[in-house]
Amino acid sequence: MRVLLVANYELDAQQSMLRYAEFLRQGIEQQGHRMEVVHPPAVVGSLVAAGNPFRKWLGYIDKFVLFPARLRMKARNADLVHVCDHSNSYYLRWTGKTPQVITAHDVLAVRSALGHFPQSQTGRTGKWLQRWILKGLASARYIISVSAKTKQDLEALLPSKPEIRVIHHSLNWPYEPAAEAEIEAVRATCGLNAGDEYLLHVGGNQWYKNRIGVLKIVLHLRKYERFRRVKLVMAGKLWTEAMRAFCRERDLGDAIEFVSPSNEQMRALYSGALAFLFPSLEEGFGWPVLEAQACGCPVITSDRPPMTEIAGRGAILINPENAAAAAQIIDARIVEVESLRLAGWENLKRFAMDDVMKCYNDVYEFVIGDSAKANPVSARSLGSGR
Repeated sequence: MRVLLVANYELDAQQSMLRYAEFLRQGIEQQGHRMEVVHPPAVVGSLVAAGNPFRKWLGYIDKFVLFPARLRMKARNADLVHVCDHSNSYYLRWTGKTPQVITAHDVLAVRSALGHFPQSQTGRTGKWLQRWILKGLASARYIISVSAKTKQDLEALLPSKPEIRVIHHSLNWPYEPAAEAEIEAVRATCGLNAGDEYLLHVGGNQWYKNRIGVLKIVLHLRKYERFRRVKLVMAGKLWTEAMRAFCRERDLGDAIEFVSPSNEQMRALYSGALAFLFPSLEEGFGWPVLEAQACGCPVITSDRPPMTEIAGRGAILINPENAAAAAQIIDARIVEVESLRLAGWENLKRFAMDDVMKCYNDVYEFVIGDSAKANPVSARSLGSGR
């Protein structure tokens, strides 16, 4: 089987999506198939430096003017085209008669543009772009969803009723408990003293990551004797001014900001934490939950899908919008850290790489076979090598 993976524009630096395409390439090649990854070319966008506001607009020339013809040519030599990110759904129209499938990681931006989330406002151009993405998804006959929650959202949004299969992610980096030397090194980098306990949060500044909610939960936890000296490490993006103001005004000055940690540093942070605090309001999947469990870090997450779907029994579940109640539950159940570690490792068996890749292989074979039934003339041309 010759599979063409359509990956994201590299200058957009969407690392999780780039890792996903590489994760697929390596995993499907091990199934014995020929894989090729294609990106929109970084030609015009690279004429200006990163951070220049014009780079985004010049990048549109690469994505929408230069890339479609190249994609159409590449698709002619493939048995299947897999668009790796739903936000690139507009590329489906450029794959010709080659069978195609697209992965939907979440539809939060689409739903935001439709006004589903009052806490998130989308601008005029953003609404236009998300309508275009939704139109592309509506044209898809086959969609891979990374969670049952995302599938449910898709079914509510798409009147076309495509075939949607759920395939969970597996880990896309070898997370495991870190050596003590690695843990101590990252603790020193954060400014933690010997013996300091800390809760860990990982995420960006998207509204649904609920980072102010993380701070509120920790503030309430400080009321309990067990947590009076427990610190907080927030890894990921630079803090917002609202987060800094919250810490200044409420005496949370010992909360630690850790920007852009490496995978190795994240492994050590997970491994050394008292627990991983992940009270997201929404997610498409929730990769950090699995990363924490793989490192033996007890997970505290939201009592709503897809967090419940992904964490299984290996987590303390809380209401992410009630900080006082969340703190009470955490204080009562933090004694269960050892059983949570064991439950987390047991949960990871559901996301084994070999099983996940077999699911992709099965979907690929189904899409090619089903497309052949719908279009026998195209199938004959595939079989003759075109």
